Amino acid sequence: MQGDRDLAATIAATLVLVVGMGVGRFAFTGLYPLMIDEGQLSVSGGSYAASANYAGYLVGALLASVRLLLSSSVLCQLAGVATMLTLAALGFDLPSGAIIAVRGISGAFSAIAMVAASHWLIHDRHQHHAVPTLYAGVGLGILISAEAIALGSAAKLGSRTIWLGLAGICAPLLASALVMQAGDRTQTTRSEQALSDWQGPPLGPWRLILVYGLAGLGYIITATYLPLLVRTAFPAVGPVQAWALFGLAAAPSCFLWHRLHLQFGTSRSLALNLSCQAVGVGLPLLHLPMAYLASAAVVGGTFMGVVTIAMAAGRHLAHRGRFNMLAIMTASYGSGQIIGPLIADELYSLTASFDTSLLLVAIALFSGAVLSWKVRHDTQPVAS
Repeated sequence: MQGDRDLAATIAATLVLVVGMGVGRFAFTGLYPLMIDEGQLSVSGGSYAASANYAGYLVGALLASVRLLLSSSVLCQLAGVATMLTLAALGFDLPSGAIIAVRGISGAFSAIAMVAASHWLIHDRHQHHAVPTLYAGVGLGILISAEAIALGSAAKLGSRTIWLGLAGICAPLLASALVMQAGDRTQTTRSEQALSDWQGPPLGPWRLILVYGLAGLGYIITATYLPLLVRTAFPAVGPVQAWALFGLAAAPSCFLWHRLHLQFGTSRSLALNLSCQAVGVGLPLLHLPMAYLASAAVVGGTFMGVVTIAMAAGRHLAHRGRFNMLAIMTASYGSGQIIGPLIADELYSLTASFDTSLLLVAIALFSGAVLSWKVRHDTQPVAS
């Protein structure tokens, strides 16, 4: 039945993002403090590893923008398998330079997973209604990896063993996704009527790309350093559980922001999201235990909302341009993410604090909110 095939396709694409993004990309945030304790990385080395991952993400997005002979489903499979291998690679005793290189490779395949899964589900199968479920996979993957890291830490396991465990967790998830994708032989012939569901123009393509880049810059300090911030400032607060809260807030938020997008349109929903996210990013400046936890919940509850809103808007604009809009947007997001950790590392070396970098990226998010709001006529809701 068509309904069962659609559900299987949605689950398959979501699992690709659970592995390729949620675990493959963000498990490093949860393991970063432990790797520092073990002497595998310094704070600076971790910043370089993070920036390498985001540089790889940019490269992967650019590669995905090229019209390759591989289909989106094959790219999903390639990205998933490669991600699992990079997770396993970190289970070996590697010098810091090799860790940085592996994280760079992992970032490239994370971007390919994001673009390929989005393209396959939204474009190839025309399941635009499944956007929130798809991107909820990122938050679900963060939550799964954070809890696995917490269990490993409680069992006194080293970071290398935990990396191998994460690869093992991803194996059955990825196998399930590949089986469901391989069994999907449906030739989608649905109308592109969804493209006309928008009542009023969204952001123009280049403004949307710029705003999306600012969103990538804005959230990345929190997404890279939150457990380290929590552990340094308040050792009594579990840093990995704070990161788990980030993922727990991210998964359901995709449905909330999708609904707000349908109701208020691209401009208003993006402006609201980025404003809330800016507040969340700035909360650690209060240096209170609850402020860190609130930051995890607010930023976690908004960062994938930007993706849910912007990627849907990008899909609408994609048929107008001669380039892969989703891939270029992903590249813009990746560019912002490269800059963030480099700024944070430089400022940390000068001040021994992340306060200034958090303030700067909060300003970047507010700037994105202003750019989103200043669009004429984008006041009508999107029809569901």
